[in-house]
Amino acid sequence: MLRKARFKNFTCVPNDTWLFAPGLNVIVGENGLGKTHVLKALYAMLKVRADAKDLSKSLLEKAYADKLVGVFRPESLGRLAKRKQGRERCELHLSFDDTRLDAAIGFATNAKSQVEVLHLPSQKLELSPVYFPPRELVTLAPWFVSLYDNFHVEFEETWRDTVSMLGNPLRKGPREKEIAKLLQPLEDVLGGKVVVDAQTGRFYLQIPAEGRMEMPLVAEGLRKIAMLAHLISSGTLLEKGFLFWDEPEANLNPKLIKTVAKSIAAIAAKGVQVFIATHSLFLMREIEIFLSNHAKDSKPLYAHFFGLHDAGKDGVRMEQADDLAGIGSITALEESLLQSDRYLAAGD
Repeated sequence: MLRKARFKNFTCVPNDTWLFAPGLNVIVGENGLGKTHVLKALYAMLKVRADAKDLSKSLLEKAYADKLVGVFRPESLGRLAKRKQGRERCELHLSFDDTRLDAAIGFATNAKSQVEVLHLPSQKLELSPVYFPPRELVTLAPWFVSLYDNFHVEFEETWRDTVSMLGNPLRKGPREKEIAKLLQPLEDVLGGKVVVDAQTGRFYLQIPAEGRMEMPLVAEGLRKIAMLAHLISSGTLLEKGFLFWDEPEANLNPKLIKTVAKSIAAIAAKGVQVFIATHSLFLMREIEIFLSNHAKDSKPLYAHFFGLHDAGKDGVRMEQADDLAGIGSITALEESLLQSDRYLAAGD
């Protein structure tokens, strides 16, 4: 489990230590305060470690640099350092329950593609991370991986990583019942099952009494559900150690958000450490409802919340707590209350 991360001068992310829960971690804040950057930075660091053939310093230095550039798409690595006058140094430290996995890197604003390993891990990371962007990716399968690998295209490497996993076949074996239980609420809202054509690799929604519907004809919000459903049905997601999901609520109506919230919490309860960034007050409340109900179980689901706040000249400030009430003001809540006042005033 990733226990904590310390950021120093990394983009707009506040210089602070983030303490993570073993289950669910929720980052809340307005646009431009660094929510997505935190997810991408953690994902890039973990993905390098999971894919590394060995833990030599020279290999990791190149792999970290390449992955950060591939995930963030800056013009040079140094562009990821906090923008200040003069030369600035950026650092990122990760600490795990197993200290042999601890790692740290650093680079300066003038770095082109060079990362310095400040702490070399002594143990390979066995469980890989998975990253979900705000949009669906099932309509990019299977052609996107070949496009990304053979041409210079301005897409984030997270897309390539996730699309490649969508090609995994369905799982058989002892986990089938566990998978079926997680799939049921997703298939209920989809109105059918997600299937993949063995010849073309294209995705379809198999609807009872209606046949197969091409995935591009399915509503985008439902395609996000389909992406999640397939990665669960193939067993891929449950075999990962970490799930990073940026704005799970994007393109979803409240009914679908409720289903996704339950799925996210259920995945975390299965042992996957989950990190999400969100604007949705509805999603946050659904997660808190699930946590409250789950607290009565013999194995409670632990969660941690992070609030990012605009501190003016001081940049971005972070508050963290074990519940939403402890992370300061939430813009989504404040604006919802203000809108209610405006609505009532308009009616008067």
